[in-house]
Amino acid sequence: MNTRSAALIGCGIAGPVLALYLQKAGIEAVIYEGSPEPRDDAGAFLNLAPNGLAVLDTLGIRGDVEQYGSRTTSTAFLNHHGKKLGENPAETLLLKRGLLNKGLREAAVRHGIRIEYGKFFETVAETDDGVLIRFADGSTAEADILIGCDGIHSKTRYTVMPDAPHPEYTGVIGTAGYTRSRDAAPADGVMRMSFCYKGFFGYQTIPGGEVYWFENYHEPVEPGRGETERTPHDVWKKRLLERHAKDHHPVSAIIDSTSDGIIGYPIYDMLTLPLWHRGKVCLVGDAAHATSPHVGQGASMAMEDAIVLAKCLRDLPTPQRAFAAFQAIRQDRVEKIIKEGRRTGNQKAAANGLARTVRDLVLPFFLKLGVKATVPVYSYRVSWEEKVAENAVAAAR
Repeated sequence: MNTRSAALIGCGIAGPVLALYLQKAGIEAVIYEGSPEPRDDAGAFLNLAPNGLAVLDTLGIRGDVEQYGSRTTSTAFLNHHGKKLGENPAETLLLKRGLLNKGLREAAVRHGIRIEYGKFFETVAETDDGVLIRFADGSTAEADILIGCDGIHSKTRYTVMPDAPHPEYTGVIGTAGYTRSRDAAPADGVMRMSFCYKGFFGYQTIPGGEVYWFENYHEPVEPGRGETERTPHDVWKKRLLERHAKDHHPVSAIIDSTSDGIIGYPIYDMLTLPLWHRGKVCLVGDAAHATSPHVGQGASMAMEDAIVLAKCLRDLPTPQRAFAAFQAIRQDRVEKIIKEGRRTGNQKAAANGLARTVRDLVLPFFLKLGVKATVPVYSYRVSWEEKVAENAVAAAR
């Protein structure tokens, strides 16, 4: 290993986890975040799967994140009449995305990781000694390598790879909100998801009574940039109540009880790039590959990336060889997850009467297959102690 310092762009999920693993590998990492301050209330919520939690276990920071979440012990699937079609018993951690970021950031700071805010990345140039980074405020930073942890719309990606493909709109709009409702099921650890007449609705009540809910509906025309984000709460609420007027109780009651804060967002994914790295710059997480949220693996994939990349930088003699090994080890797994996410999202499309009847008949069978399919995803583990072999690129192929 000849890498001693790393500059990380983005303090979301991948950034803090990677910084901590690099620290374990003897590499000093500094995180540069474009926002002027943390936004712990931003975004919707997610389920962090066992494979992601295992990455935090290895770091010893699982408790830093679990304190902000609640257990989902199973997921029940219902049709538009409320009839139960099947159940997935897998256990995950339900938490707000902003609080996941907070838990990871706090753990990083507690371990001495430096985070600089208001550092919006502009350009990077390679030098004899490493990289020179320039930020929008005119300041600069130097390091041996640069890692882009800045998400699906990564500025790092398009700066170093201007010909890289763009994220693809999946044809699905997501909405989400938080409320309290006597009509909702109790806090029993079950996430209830319904195939509704004109959309897909899911919710869970957590201990304390707050209800986390989301909704997906198909919209073939991609909205304009920022259009869904600018749509006010009252407009979303009216639109969703109309969309779900014919669905089983308590779908409309939960939406109607939401007094403020409904958000909307177009859902994108992005198959992996031909190369995740160029020179002394590498991309991780959604910056390199992005899955839709339908299989609940986006955060876990970023965390897995972090431990694998840190191991490669620890065990291989140059950053370039480490980056190549990292991509070779990870690419097949993430591409399968991305394709599964797109397939699952397509299944949420509204169906007509005959299609609904057929779906209700065959879905229990496919749900059983889906439960089996999650086993290799959830059981995946990366050993920190196991060394990355010199021939890792060839071996991965």
